[in-house]
Amino acid sequence: MKLLYKVLVFLVLCTCIAESADPLGDFCNTETEISKGSKISANIDNLLPELVLKTPQTGFVTSFYGKGEDRVYGLSQCRGDVSTQDCSTCVQDAANQIRKRCTNEADARIWYDYCFLRYNNKSTFIGQVDTSYGIFYFNVDNVTDPETFNKELGALMDRIKAEAVEPKNDGLGKGETQLSEFSTLYALVQCTRDLSQIDCAQCLAIAIGNFPTFCSNRKGCRVLYSSCYVRYELYPFFFPLGSNNTMVSDHNLITVVKP
Repeated sequence: MKLLYKVLVFLVLCTCIAESADPLGDFCNTETEISKGSKISANIDNLLPELVLKTPQTGFVTSFYGKGEDRVYGLSQCRGDVSTQDCSTCVQDAANQIRKRCTNEADARIWYDYCFLRYNNKSTFIGQVDTSYGIFYFNVDNVTDPETFNKELGALMDRIKAEAVEPKNDGLGKGETQLSEFSTLYALVQCTRDLSQIDCAQCLAIAIGNFPTFCSNRKGCRVLYSSCYVRYELYPFFFPLGSNNTMVSDHNLITVVKP
């Protein structure tokens, strides 16, 4: 799959306790164009309510709707640390927005802070590592001690990546490292639950491998793929928050959408 564009825009994002209706990004595969009145389109409309209903129950679901060549397949997952209510709200927003943004495509995906949703008229994406399309966010500010920071970041990522591939953790790993008396590094990684342990580790390795290219010495970074998600910040952004911690607004970020 080849994309004919790259996008570079400046954003100011706010990390809030309640998930907003604004996604981090989306992908509408123009190579899978369908007509609005087609059976595939109707099946997508029937699949989405099922994803909205079932995802908050466990935080993850794969499903399908329809028969034969018109059948469509869906996957939806919430970030493993968010509440059932926040998960439900996020998936509802995702289902609503994805049809508005990808009206005529059979292959579509949408990313939020708290959830990810995709569908396709082919089932081959389920259980497979997909890093064909990525979204990269990074802070415009650099750290003051890159050598120490990168050493601690690498150690933290190794620790939470190992945590994520353990079956009991459902693909989620998160943790923090004290950099100094006044500075703490927070990080979270997550794979979609359809991946095997080996495939989860592979996806996370690819995602983290983007740090030197897109996020070198940056105070914060996010890499979003269809099969996994990684993020680090110098402020708390995952739950549960410590007794002295609160969610804070992000600094100016740059986001890069890249095939």
